[in-house]
Amino acid sequence: MEKLHENIEQIKSEIYDACQRTGRNPEDITTIAVTKQVSSKRASKVIESGICDLGENRPEGLLSKKAEILDPNLNWHFIGNVQSRKVKDIINGIDYLHSLDRLSLAKEIQKRADHTVNCFVQVNVSGEGSKSGLQIEEVEEFVQQLQQYDKIKVVGLMTMAPYTDDRELIRSVFRSLRKLRDEMSFKELKYAPCTLLSMGMSNDYVIAIEEGATHVRIGTALVGTESEGEE
Repeated sequence: MEKLHENIEQIKSEIYDACQRTGRNPEDITTIAVTKQVSSKRASKVIESGICDLGENRPEGLLSKKAEILDPNLNWHFIGNVQSRKVKDIINGIDYLHSLDRLSLAKEIQKRADHTVNCFVQVNVSGEGSKSGLQIEEVEEFVQQLQQYDKIKVVGLMTMAPYTDDRELIRSVFRSLRKLRDEMSFKELKYAPCTLLSMGMSNDYVIAIEEGATHVRIGTALVGTESEGEE
């Protein structure tokens, strides 16, 4: 799959350049290949290219990929909203959850998880009605309430920027989340170190890295589409 290889090399190059501009280490950036729209076969090709973090946003997609890709070195990320009743299906098969935004979900994780789950608290920085997540002013109290759940470790914050060509608007959203992350990590909470930032997708991951992202979630720009086939 020559096109897939080209995609990955292009992304690696852009990540390197963004880190050079901002004095960051490219090794501090985790690239999550979002494989929700491609087959397990194509996802396996991504893994062969050296990426060991895969992201799915639906329980069915996660479970089918995990059944077909038996690689113990993979990190599985659930990046979509998950209904409380679906928690039992996925929670013990993932390494990271990127969409913790309500206590009812936290309670279900506590009930169903057999290990400590690394969670990103989802924040709706842009305030768009179409996006899930807490408002910025709600995050501190929410994180404090999570102290009672020992199966949850708040490793960081997650957001999605508006889908727009306004790069300064995108940058301001990412910058606001980084500021909030800094404020939360300064508290040095053992159950919520909150040092990581999950932000940036195919159209804005370079800006996200410039603004401090540690985890970028890249779908089409990386994995391409199934219709590209075996090139």
